[in-house]
Amino acid sequence: MFENKVIWITGASSGIGEALAVEFSKLGAKLILSARREDELKRVQEICRSSGATAEILPFDLTAADFTTITQSATQFYGTIDMLINNSGISQRATAAETPLEIDRQIMELNYFANIALTKSVLPTMIDKQNGLIVVMSSLSGKYGWKQRSAYSASKFALHGFYESLQAELVKDHIHVLIVCPGRVKTNISFNALKSDGSKHNQMDLAQEKGIPAAICAKKIIRGIRKNKRELIIAGKEKTLLLIRRVIPALYYKIAANRDPNV
Repeated sequence: MFENKVIWITGASSGIGEALAVEFSKLGAKLILSARREDELKRVQEICRSSGATAEILPFDLTAADFTTITQSATQFYGTIDMLINNSGISQRATAAETPLEIDRQIMELNYFANIALTKSVLPTMIDKQNGLIVVMSSLSGKYGWKQRSAYSASKFALHGFYESLQAELVKDHIHVLIVCPGRVKTNISFNALKSDGSKHNQMDLAQEKGIPAAICAKKIIRGIRKNKRELIIAGKEKTLLLIRRVIPALYYKIAANRDPNV
């Protein structure tokens, strides 16, 4: 299914993005790896190439990109894009009241606007060939709100609205959209999360430390792609909160108000 397919992964320098790159490399895919850190992309590239895969790197900053030019550069590697995995994003560790609006905008710019801008730039290629897959990395925080995640959660909720609408529009073009909603995955997301002053949280939260390994998350995503899923929940016991939110919302609100969000 993935052999010789051209897969473009953003946020590929670490975490889930890196794990996906490694797994796809074992399946014979042709990879384009993007993130800001060129040195880390080269490291991931070498891991992928050690599996015999073809992997190219395209470093850029999603919040300062000329998406038309970037997409042209990506397309030049292999002549097309079969799958786009929008994995880049940043989290938050501050209450709404203490977070300045510019930090809300910064989070929304990367997690939502840059995400959909890249998708829009790739769509013409997929529409022309009447085939393609767009995988977008949301979160359980895109399904319910959580303390110290107001802007992060808002950006993930926004992705659901956009991509569910997009999927309905693209059925006629044979382009599929998968929205992935991970819970706690052991990555550096808490290290890079923004505090109210815009600085990094710079520590591994206990909840993140206990999260499922990124490699397992990547394998579940690939399984979801194989099964042609439209939405995929990947979580441990925190998945229970989603059920509580749907069935007993009053209990969910009580839990959300009283639980430490980082434990």
